[in-house]
Amino acid sequence: MSNETTTNADDSRSQTPVTIITNSAKFSLGQVVATPGALALLQTTGRSAACLLARHLHGDWGDICRDDAAMNEQAITDGSRIMSVYRLVDVERHKATPKQRRSDLPTVWIITDGTNGAGQREATTFLLPEDY
Repeated sequence: MSNETTTNADDSRSQTPVTIITNSAKFSLGQVVATPGALALLQTTGRSAACLLARHLHGDWGDICRDDAAMNEQAITDGSRIMSVYRLVDVERHKATPKQRRSDLPTVWIITDGTNGAGQREATTFLLPEDY
């Protein structure tokens, strides 16, 4: 089974869609959108929206606690919201930052909506914490 998603959140300067095709996606994404702030941060940090989206889609939830990770795993089956948190810094800086200070690091969230009445997820959004 393959899951194909097209997004143009990777580069706000380009309108060329990016297609991710995978056999091991844990859930569907729906339409992928991004806030202007998230796009600007991705561009500033040089991070790829497509790479982050692939991590999210495959269950690498980023910098979340164990309880939130368990909630995401449950959401895959019960259709509730799925959220990932990615700190857009190198591994050394991430490790050197105490957990209680990591929210100060450049951060993007990816949220996949819960399922609708038809059992489908309609959207996945890249956003900054302050956009929520």
